[in-house]
Amino acid sequence: MRFFNTFRGKLLIILAFMLIATLSFQYYLNLGTQEENNQILEAQSKALAAGITLGFNSITSSEYLQDLVKREGQPFYDEKTTERIRDIIIINNNWDVTDNLTGEYLPSTGSDGEIKYLKLSELQNLPPLMEGKRLGEDLEKFPNRKTAANKETNGEAYAIPITTSQGRWYAMVILENDKKAAASRAARPLIYTLGILLVSTLITFWLVWRFTRPIANLSYAARQIANGDLCVRVEGANRSDEMGELASQFNRMTDELAKNRELEAKFQEAEKSAVVGRLASAIAHEIRNPLNYINLSLDHLRNKFKPEDETKRETFEKLTAQLKAEVGRINNQITDFLNYSRPAKADLQPTDARKVVEDSLRIVEAQAAECDIKISLIEEENVPKMLADAEFLRSVFNNLFINAVHSMEAKGGHLNVKISPDGQFVKIEIRDTGNGIPPENLEKIFEPYFSTKETGTGLGLAIVQKIIDVHNGEISVESELNEGTVFVVKLPKV
Repeated sequence: MRFFNTFRGKLLIILAFMLIATLSFQYYLNLGTQEENNQILEAQSKALAAGITLGFNSITSSEYLQDLVKREGQPFYDEKTTERIRDIIIINNNWDVTDNLTGEYLPSTGSDGEIKYLKLSELQNLPPLMEGKRLGEDLEKFPNRKTAANKETNGEAYAIPITTSQGRWYAMVILENDKKAAASRAARPLIYTLGILLVSTLITFWLVWRFTRPIANLSYAARQIANGDLCVRVEGANRSDEMGELASQFNRMTDELAKNRELEAKFQEAEKSAVVGRLASAIAHEIRNPLNYINLSLDHLRNKFKPEDETKRETFEKLTAQLKAEVGRINNQITDFLNYSRPAKADLQPTDARKVVEDSLRIVEAQAAECDIKISLIEEENVPKMLADAEFLRSVFNNLFINAVHSMEAKGGHLNVKISPDGQFVKIEIRDTGNGIPPENLEKIFEPYFSTKETGTGLGLAIVQKIIDVHNGEISVESELNEGTVFVVKLPKV
């Protein structure tokens, strides 16, 4: 039974069914055609027998055929016979037409009382004579014998010899035989056969489409995978035949490829983090010591070698301050490297969200005041404490608030922070009216080393994402160019 659930088994069953159905229908049509032909032959035989009988009665009677068929109670010439018999012509031994059913060729009486007969040879437009060879030499007397010149198509004539005391007479029975109807009957089986072939062809096309569609889907899916799209899946995996098994195996292979790609990405990320860690350690060891010496030397220069001239002193103070700022910037970049590369081990404690946010806002208050940036903090009622590491969260909000202030420092604006409960989380919404983030950069801002600033390391938001992940929290961002940006941070409540 498993064979009949396979693609080959199903195809074999369908083809066998189509063959049996086609042969059965053709057999039924042949039976119908044969029955119709038998009915036609039977009607023709009855009409011919009736014509012969009427012809014999006309020869042996003094009445004309027109009178004989009108005789009450005669059993031969009924309605069905009338439809088949076109005419009956009686021919005597001198080849004179002595009687006919339609009255067209009846003898006439001349002025001298002599009866005038039409000769058989004078008759025109007679249908072809059937089975004329059996008449022997008499066949030459019939003008409607089959020749190339005989163009009559409808009807057929039968000449029946009748031996009388006056010699051999003939009763020629002319039957209706519509050639067009006969051709139509002959063509009907061909039309039915053509219909069967058409239906079979359509079913074949459907079967081909039905059974090749999974192959086309596989081909399309293979092209998509070759182009890097591992999300594509092939339909029909629930089928019980080979196509279903092939689709199922293909989808399983695609799942494995997607898992391998994910593992490869994680491996690359881990490898990158390891490289960054080694780099950060080297930078911390090799650069921070010289930086500390430079920083101390600058303090010593500012205290011991300050120029007495006021103008020179201002220039001196400005240059040394810039040097200390650059040293501080380099030191901050090293700190970012270290924070991102080191494993984050958070000390999760019940933490007040407002307190952490306020501590981070103090860092940007001075710069915000200089740039005409207004800061507002709103906390809704009944906000629970978070399960978090306060120091880690300060790094998160420091980065977010500093980025918000930088985006508004050219034209001023508003920095609005809202703290509210959100189910099992505490939600902190940070909204600014700065320049916004281009749509093409929104998906990249949390990636390591991605930055649109010339002096940025691209690790600030990557560190934010890392800390949020350590807290089992969520962070999302929405932004519109020249309108502003909204960061939403969700952290688990206690």
